[in-house]
Amino acid sequence: MQRSEKNALFMKVCLNLARRGEGRTSPNPMVGAVIIRAGRIVGKGYHPKAGQPHAEIEALKDAGKAALGAEMWVNLEPCNHWGRTGPCTDAIIKSGIKRVFVGMEDPNPRIKGKGIAKLRKNGLLVKLGVMETECRRLNESYSKFIRTKTPWVILKAAASLDGKTATRTGQSRWISGELSRRYVHRLRGKVDGILVGVNTIIKDDPLLTARLPGKRVRDPVRIVVDSKLSIPLTSQVLNLKSEAVTIVATTGRASPKKQKKLKQMGAKILTVRSDKGMVNLPALMKKLGALNITSLLIEGGSTINASALSSGIVDKIICFYAPRIIGGRQSPGMVGGSGAETLDQAIILEDLRVKRLGEDVLIEGYVKR
Repeated sequence: MQRSEKNALFMKVCLNLARRGEGRTSPNPMVGAVIIRAGRIVGKGYHPKAGQPHAEIEALKDAGKAALGAEMWVNLEPCNHWGRTGPCTDAIIKSGIKRVFVGMEDPNPRIKGKGIAKLRKNGLLVKLGVMETECRRLNESYSKFIRTKTPWVILKAAASLDGKTATRTGQSRWISGELSRRYVHRLRGKVDGILVGVNTIIKDDPLLTARLPGKRVRDPVRIVVDSKLSIPLTSQVLNLKSEAVTIVATTGRASPKKQKKLKQMGAKILTVRSDKGMVNLPALMKKLGALNITSLLIEGGSTINASALSSGIVDKIICFYAPRIIGGRQSPGMVGGSGAETLDQAIILEDLRVKRLGEDVLIEGYVKR
């Protein structure tokens, strides 16, 4: 086996280990680590939850004395500072590891380059950039949050082949199939928050929780954009038994009496500056970032989708296309608003991936900046 193939093989193990922490490590990154001696895995670990030991520490603990003279693979640069846990670089140096293969540099200014520099200063050989693209994709929400203090935003939609999200009478359940809906619930369990407009609450009264058969999945924080506080007090999102809070984002136009009632029901009110009477979404992202919400899934209708896209907050789009034609001028599409006047004003997606989910087709891509 070539060295590059070996590096990729062990980094894939790291990435698979790291994914075990999905939905639980925020605001920390997902990290996996493996220790190899004589071509055999002697230790492995991953970061299970924010505040708990890092992947490198777990892998060293698993390897024990076998770490002496061994090599380590880790998808993110080891930390070199004290936080809720000690520096991973110190533990790696003390263990006798002789070489470290790193997927990507940590974008956190407190760590960036410093962890690698410390390892090299203490005589360890370090190779940076092993499967870097895959490593960056795994922690794309962490990377954006560290740089901007705002969440990584995914816009999700389900539509017919002709781009309709409902019939002209408003029926939308269910356009997509069961496998697509399960995919969405798994995605909900991975993100910190799920955002909808108040019209979705009024029309569909959704739960906005993560539900998978036979599995206990962490619920995301529910965020309702409601500039005038027109949300019904009987809405399911206000009357749930869930560990996750419901946030209602509103403006200064909202009724103080309604705000007080919502707070009494356990909701958190965020007052955001308005833009033409509506909640300013970039300003809301800053407030959500201050609450350590690092990733956000938008599951709204055409109005909130249009606002999110036009405001520039969306990073990634996931769309499920079902094999049906709905038709009709009055049937809503995925994105409302005034739209682009010319094709060169259209939003372009790049790095597209296409996947079959039962009868549906999943298309996902990144908004080109």
